[in-house]
Amino acid sequence: MNEQTGEPQKAPESSEVEPPARPPRVPVFNLPPALFFSLCLLIVIYAAQALVLSDDAVSWLLFTFGFVPARYVIPLSHQGFELFWTPVTYSLLHGSVQHIVFNAFWLMAFGAPVVRRIGTLRFVFFWLFSAAASAALHAVLNWGDVSLLIGASGVISGLMGAACRFAFPAERRPMLAAHLNARLSITGALKSRTVVFFMLLWLVGNALIAVGIPLVGDSDQEIAWDAHIGGFVFGFFLFSLFDRAAPQAPIEPAEAEKDVLQS
Repeated sequence: MNEQTGEPQKAPESSEVEPPARPPRVPVFNLPPALFFSLCLLIVIYAAQALVLSDDAVSWLLFTFGFVPARYVIPLSHQGFELFWTPVTYSLLHGSVQHIVFNAFWLMAFGAPVVRRIGTLRFVFFWLFSAAASAALHAVLNWGDVSLLIGASGVISGLMGAACRFAFPAERRPMLAAHLNARLSITGALKSRTVVFFMLLWLVGNALIAVGIPLVGDSDQEIAWDAHIGGFVFGFFLFSLFDRAAPQAPIEPAEAEKDVLQS
């Protein structure tokens, strides 16, 4: 029997087995900083209103920063200067926990893709002008009324209208990040079955509110459906004034998962 001789075989060195790499954490709320700050601002204002301020202070806050159509039929010499800032500041106030939670949910859903598309500065201007547009239609339809308008619903409706111009792509393709879609023209958006279906659902919801059937909340609390329409019309028809050119670079798969808009 032939035997092969040689140096004794060395036992293989034990190598440390590295644990498998952990997948990156996906945050529960992947919100743009501007949107996160907006939500925090709304929550802080309402928390102060509900937990810190006295009843008299809350009344002063609502009167000073809430929107009242009657201010525009009273001579300026007989009132303060609230009529100049309240068309915007009313959108920062809310009347109940349910009110702010409901608005926060929709603000996250439709604000995220719009903010990622137009950026922080344009988002700030979009908020200012959509709030003013909502208040303007409410004032026209309730001219001289002493009712108080508060809440970010008009701005949120504006974001919904803006999302109709890009968040629902016309062509069939793999689902990508909503803010990277090409902007649809007004005519193109109205030809999209997805956009039209979404708009019809939105209109039906506001029609129910107009006849006194709220979708959520207390039926005794009146909802300014006309302010919703003012914001939506503004966002849908004037979104191109705030939009940036759609990016032409290839879309990275990791980026495509950030803000898929679901209706």
